[in-house]
Amino acid sequence: MSLHPRNCYTSAKRLVVESMKVAIVHDWLNQMGGAENVLETLVDMFPGSPVYTSIYDPDSMPPEYRSWDIRTSFMQHFPGVTSHHQMYLPFYPLAFETFRLDDFDVIISNKSGFCHGVKKGSNAVHISYCLTPTRFLWMYDSYRERESIGKAADLALRPLLALLRRWDLMAARKRVDHFIAISTEIQVRIKRIYGRESKVIFPPVDTQSFQVSESPPEDFFLVASRLIPYKRIDLAIKAANRLGLKLVVVGDGRDRKKLEAMAGPTVRFLGRVSKVELRSLLSRCSAFVFPGLEDFGIAPVEAMASGRPVIAYRGGGALDTVVPGVTGEFFYPQTAETLAEVLSKFDPLAYNPMECRKQAEKFDASIFRREFMEFLEQVVGG
Repeated sequence: MSLHPRNCYTSAKRLVVESMKVAIVHDWLNQMGGAENVLETLVDMFPGSPVYTSIYDPDSMPPEYRSWDIRTSFMQHFPGVTSHHQMYLPFYPLAFETFRLDDFDVIISNKSGFCHGVKKGSNAVHISYCLTPTRFLWMYDSYRERESIGKAADLALRPLLALLRRWDLMAARKRVDHFIAISTEIQVRIKRIYGRESKVIFPPVDTQSFQVSESPPEDFFLVASRLIPYKRIDLAIKAANRLGLKLVVVGDGRDRKKLEAMAGPTVRFLGRVSKVELRSLLSRCSAFVFPGLEDFGIAPVEAMASGRPVIAYRGGGALDTVVPGVTGEFFYPQTAETLAEVLSKFDPLAYNPMECRKQAEKFDASIFRREFMEFLEQVVGG
């Protein structure tokens, strides 16, 4: 059977890509989150490729990571770095600049911090899968407020942040050949902050691991998140307190004690749960509550893959994933009062579980794999 010329050309590009040496670069490996979901897919797509990262804590990461070729920077030897990596902020640019990647044809940086600053060989192509322009640098005022950074610490930080912003801009403009954005929100930020164009490829979500329940939803709302300030779990708790609604909070983090102290009798904290238990909760809840401003947000897609609607803050990645009136609702502005107003009128039976599932499947990992490989073939396969 003869091949169409276009198919021959596509196949030839695929062969070129498959023969290339790929390095994957990741900011840090000491906690699980959406960035690590992306990383796992990239490692699976490019088996045997080394993962370069600033620090790695095997005890905090899944056991399967120990079979990867993980290469850490000099920061790995700093005291307490895996549990308090923020205190070593000034060292990250140098940590990534000291990696030697001259032998690689393709460098893929999975970036939310500083890993896009690696240096490459003259013939290599650097693709940055941008989870966000570095939040602490470019959204500092909101961080300062949420983290209760005092005046003295603020004055001390500002000169350092100015230096890091200049480095960050240099790295984005000179060391990255192509940007991929995880959402339209991040595409806008990349253009506004870095002055660079980008293509949107949504992060991979393992929608096939979630099932739609045949039973009607149960009488509780669900939050599943790291319990840290910018996730705004406090809004969900305050709204549940106000209305006397049952709220289940899954996850852990440094804000847990503070959040438990403000919680009323209808709010229950489960801490970390198994994947099996989380999938069960997602399929049974009245709705998944997503109160933070997120760059994308994998958890709402997992909820929709389970047939359940999402109540989300109207901003960030939720604008790409939630369809108001079909797969959930938005609240705005970002206050407990507006969230409570939506919750008070919410009817969990008004949303078709299969429509929620259909929307989630638009973000399946298989689509990410296909679109990422097509982009890679486009930029290096010639």
